[in-house]
Amino acid sequence: MRDNKIDGIRRFDFQKKPIKPCFLMSVAKYIISFPDLKKRKFTLKKINMEDVKSPYLLLVTHSSMVDFNIMLKATHPEPVNNVMTLEGFNTYTEPLMRSLGVLGTRKFISDLHLIKNIKYCITKLKTIFVLFPEARYSLDGCTSYLPESTGKLVKLLGVPVVVLRIHGNFITCPQWNKINKKTYVEAEMERILTPEQIKGLKPAQINEIIRENFQYDDFRWQAENKITITHPKRAKGLHALLYKCPACMSESQTDSEGTKLWCNACGKEWEMDEYGALHAVNGETEFSHIPDWSNWERECVRKEIEEGTYYFEDDVRVETLPSSLKFYKQGMGRLIQTPTETRIECTCYGKPFTLVRSAMNLESMHIEYDYLGRGDCVDISIPDDSFWCYLSKRDAITKISFATEEMHKLALKKGSS
Repeated sequence: MRDNKIDGIRRFDFQKKPIKPCFLMSVAKYIISFPDLKKRKFTLKKINMEDVKSPYLLLVTHSSMVDFNIMLKATHPEPVNNVMTLEGFNTYTEPLMRSLGVLGTRKFISDLHLIKNIKYCITKLKTIFVLFPEARYSLDGCTSYLPESTGKLVKLLGVPVVVLRIHGNFITCPQWNKINKKTYVEAEMERILTPEQIKGLKPAQINEIIRENFQYDDFRWQAENKITITHPKRAKGLHALLYKCPACMSESQTDSEGTKLWCNACGKEWEMDEYGALHAVNGETEFSHIPDWSNWERECVRKEIEEGTYYFEDDVRVETLPSSLKFYKQGMGRLIQTPTETRIECTCYGKPFTLVRSAMNLESMHIEYDYLGRGDCVDISIPDDSFWCYLSKRDAITKISFATEEMHKLALKKGSS
């Protein structure tokens, strides 16, 4: 194994070539995924897929861990390679992940080794390469940020592009409520680009086609298809997403339990029905559709950034993940975010350290609601390490996530003007 030690700390070997999963591994993965999908009465619709053969690029929407089961079902019995971030390698062990053909990466950094290894999978291994371009779970059941680099990757690979749109995964187990309700899921698998079409398109045009075919709204799908979720704790954790009260405008004062959401500042209360809609217990229902509420929150954050008034600062517990082996505790630090940058000030491996990611080069933010029961955190990476910052302030990570993306959009806009 290549020696990737820096200051005595071993780093992950991103240059190592991936392998093609053997047939027995593919069968094992299928057997593991099949029972869960059978219980959910999963259905798959294939569109324009008649003559599509590997290698091709499969882009999958991302809402929960069940996405992987559906992807394996949709691609069986063909071998696949896919990407997973290092905390996944940490959970399931690096030897197992590499034997399954999984490539390791860090979120939201430029990774030339990953691009080269994806190309290797397509040209040498001749496998289906699976990519979750949103690079994180959806927060509100709708399409998340799609990076501009996707179009360039498609041009580089020059193989058919297929999308796998999954419906029902988010509402059955949203990240702010990790109770798996095991309800019905379905998916459409559709070829959206051929190699011939790709040759005549620019990356920006490819991105637009992908965005058009990557739209989803799980709460709307639930309502339109009359999918009932009767779980008595279906609203638990919703306050982490809906952190700003539309009645009194206070932030981080909402709370939730059972089927209800309320504001501790003004006392307003909402009930979440079996179809995922909200109803005010008293007075006006400002937002019955949950994504409308979260979009309003995003608009509020965008206004703060445009006006230059946005600012976040907090004491954070810092852990680093230089490889897949273990998290290293670095003690307490500071997380600071302004309209132009995100900054971590801490002690790293015994030395003072400051990490700065500008709004221009940090396009999105990986956040985790109560990660493994250890608290809300944000994960910010550089090429050779990842900094997991566990916040002291409650219900702040959703706003940080929105702010990161809106800061990046504004920076791009200013840069092109």
